Amino acid sequence: MDIPVTRTIDYGNLMHRAMRGLIQEVLEGVAAHGLPGTHHFFITFDTMHPDVEIADWLSDRYPGEMTIVIQHWFDNLTVTDEGFAVTLNFGDNPEPLYIPYDAIKTFVDPSVEFGLRFETQEERGEEDDGEAPMDEMAEPEPVGRAAAEVVSLDKFRK
Repeated sequence: MDIPVTRTIDYGNLMHRAMRGLIQEVLEGVAAHGLPGTHHFFITFDTMHPDVEIADWLSDRYPGEMTIVIQHWFDNLTVTDEGFAVTLNFGDNPEPLYIPYDAIKTFVDPSVEFGLRFETQEERGEEDDGEAPMDEMAEPEPVGRAAAEVVSLDKFRK
């Protein structure tokens, strides 16, 4: 992994890349072997991301963000280094989608109470502190009744 030489180590973007890599690895396993056991995914993504490819009627119906479920019926799951493509059924109407990892806002597998949330600086409401901007931040977050407290990595930033 190349860490660019700058004034500081950008842990936020390094974490961002690592969490996107985790999603890629999980989806590659599902593409090769199917969903194991009761695993299933809720994936929320930014429908306005420039590289998202969805039908016009879907982007009209979900301007801003959309949550898809990968569980019982999905087809043509193809995973690349930049994102994934999948065909999902919307009311007996199969639709192909392409979602780049950078468009993902949340990735949740409720069967094992696991979730990731990706936040932008604007969503956190932080002001510019003179450092190079951190594009997005990943926070691993458990879901469900047994959820632990999520500690934001921003608490440790100066």
